[in-house]
Amino acid sequence: MPNIVIFAAPSLQPEEARGYLPDADIRPPAKRGDVTAAAAAGAEVIVIIDGVFFQNESVGHKEILAALRSGVKFYGSSSMGALRAAEMEPFGMVGVGKIFEAYKSGKIVADDEVGLLYDPESGMALSDPMVNMRASFSRAVAEGFLSAEEEAALLKTCKGIYYPDRTYRRVVKESPLDEEKKKALLSWLKTNAVDQKHEDAKACLALVRDTYV
Repeated sequence: MPNIVIFAAPSLQPEEARGYLPDADIRPPAKRGDVTAAAAAGAEVIVIIDGVFFQNESVGHKEILAALRSGVKFYGSSSMGALRAAEMEPFGMVGVGKIFEAYKSGKIVADDEVGLLYDPESGMALSDPMVNMRASFSRAVAEGFLSAEEEAALLKTCKGIYYPDRTYRRVVKESPLDEEKKKALLSWLKTNAVDQKHEDAKACLALVRDTYV
């Protein structure tokens, strides 16, 4: 198996990542310079799932391009990985998942869609990303729980909140839905919310496992 480096959390925790690739080097979310360092240390396959946004400088396009040109295979999904894969696909980076496809198609364009606040010590998310809310509210519409108009109102409310402060509870509470519908939606979300970042991360690691193991 090639030397595989994975940058992950909070979309996928290290323990779960090791379930797919036990021998991979699992590292914290990627920041500027991490890809260059991994490639210099001998990484042959690099998977970017998560990366920092406002905490440090984001992983750069130039360092990904330099690593690709040196022969490193690149995969991205879920969060920063999906965003960079959509931008770097013409140069050989492989994107995986619905979030990547949404960026690639132009359905979503802003990086705040995948941004969230997380605890760097535990790797756990402290807010809810807009891409997950999109998936959850879309599911609610498909199941007849929300109307298309209610979905649009919720997404507009979400967009108006700074991304580290976004949570399902805050978005629902600040939306124009009536109080009864707000309570019902919060209850529905407890068991029906979609973690699209997590689903895409699993799909990405499954692809890497099936390709190289």
